[in-house]
Amino acid sequence: MFNFLQQPIPLADWVTDATNWLTNTFSGLFSLLQTVGSFIMENMTTGLLFVPPLLMVLLLTIGAYFISDRRWGLTVFTLIGLLYIYNQGLWTDLMNTVTLVLISSLVSIIIGVPLGILMSKSEKAQSIITPILDFMQTMPGFVYLIPAVAFFGIGMVPGVFASVIFALPPTVRMTNLGIRQVPTELVEASDSFGGTGKQKLFKLELPLAKSTIFAGINQTIMLALSMVVIASMIGAPGLGQGVLSAVQRSQVGNGFVNGLALVVLAIIMDRFTQNINKPKKHKLTKKQKQITLGAIVVIIVGLVGANFINSASNEKKESVNLAYVEWDTEIASTTVVSEVLKDMGYDVKMTPLDNAIMWEAVANGEADGMVAAWLPATHGSQYEKFKDQVDDLGPNLDGGAKLGLVVPDYMDVDSIEDLTDQAGQTIVGIEPGAGVVAAAEETLEAYPNLADWKLAASSGGAMTTELANAIKNKRDIVITGWSPHWMFSRYDLKYLEDPKGSMGGEESINTMARQGLKEDMPEVYKVLDNFAWELEDIESVMLEIENGKAPVEAARDWMDANEDTVNSWKE
Repeated sequence: MFNFLQQPIPLADWVTDATNWLTNTFSGLFSLLQTVGSFIMENMTTGLLFVPPLLMVLLLTIGAYFISDRRWGLTVFTLIGLLYIYNQGLWTDLMNTVTLVLISSLVSIIIGVPLGILMSKSEKAQSIITPILDFMQTMPGFVYLIPAVAFFGIGMVPGVFASVIFALPPTVRMTNLGIRQVPTELVEASDSFGGTGKQKLFKLELPLAKSTIFAGINQTIMLALSMVVIASMIGAPGLGQGVLSAVQRSQVGNGFVNGLALVVLAIIMDRFTQNINKPKKHKLTKKQKQITLGAIVVIIVGLVGANFINSASNEKKESVNLAYVEWDTEIASTTVVSEVLKDMGYDVKMTPLDNAIMWEAVANGEADGMVAAWLPATHGSQYEKFKDQVDDLGPNLDGGAKLGLVVPDYMDVDSIEDLTDQAGQTIVGIEPGAGVVAAAEETLEAYPNLADWKLAASSGGAMTTELANAIKNKRDIVITGWSPHWMFSRYDLKYLEDPKGSMGGEESINTMARQGLKEDMPEVYKVLDNFAWELEDIESVMLEIENGKAPVEAARDWMDANEDTVNSWKE
């Protein structure tokens, strides 16, 4: 028995096998849901964006005035909040987020209300469903991203899938609670007058439970909105991508701007749903209700019609999806390639993803390519896993890429073996799971003098911020560094010698394309295949971005100064 307890249960293997079985068995269904879901959400977002932003602000402000029973608080807040979002250039992101939240909430309501009714009518159903809801609410939201990507790839659909799982429980619980709180006397009265189960449900229980159910729906909407940032890790567009990018790059200002936009949206959606559930002092007459409903129908039909007319009249550009990770090197290189392809007439979408998901996206054909494969060590495990499912187009930065432990030049150490008690015996790293972090973990085990040291994982932005603070105060610091990186142009830094080679040797950054891209889009394939530049080139673009230039502007400046190089990629 004790031997059994000492052997770990292979739960991880069981879950992995179950996920693989579901993915393989129901791949056709998942593909259909992905296609249909993407079509619905893309057209919904396009329809919302077809309305001029200022007209949309006006319509929502008028709606806020009437839905709040002609009070000015919500009206003024809606006007100012939406104008702020428009002023900051986040309107497209806002519409993508609204689409994600509305679809997630709608699916949650469609599933949640019937489940809540079932729980209220059956003690056995309640005993089965309640622990499932507990599991769904307490499991960290990040975990839901893993099966979401396995089933649906990247984009809005897996984001909705993860959001529904996370946001569903409140609607189920509150529907169950609301119906169970209906006074027994009223239920018995309904039974005594011969009311059927259907009549009792729709004419007695649901009307009396409406306030409680709406409270659950309100919480579902808020939880769906809270998943926006998490869903952006798997390519869901919207305000969450701006927040995630700011966190990873430690951009306080950009993080606040995008975060405040999410706060504005959350308050507006919260107050709208709350006011819908409140009794109105100024009730509409039957004729006014008909006119209002007719106007809404006309607006919806008009938007849908205009959307199709606009789609038909505009020349359709071929779409290219480039995946990348939110590292400074990849932001620079991917933006440059994106701008080159845009000049060639392509509609280019840059999708920021977690490292492992980026590889999977290219392998599955969800993304057309990437210029971010660090080989042979950093992305070695991903390359081994997906090398037969991608086209390796060779290095775009041949050599010059390097990983290692980095310290300021003023520290009196030159080798990893020289480290003793400096920097609080802590190595500051980037995101857990990154290749350089894995190499640092191996280094801690390889060197006896690092036995008492620890690795503090953070993010690329947090690491460089900590480096800047340490240099400003002449404080010791050891970080997981890599080249190319703008920090070597800004600060006097040095790599520590690595006698055991645990941090790896010189690396190249390679370009990967999805299989079939050469036949589908030969021009795009040619640019990706020919794309190559020098260490000085990428570091100059990275430094310009770090100094405050927008990535597109920095990329454009480099392209203007290196026209011959850019033209050679197209030949």
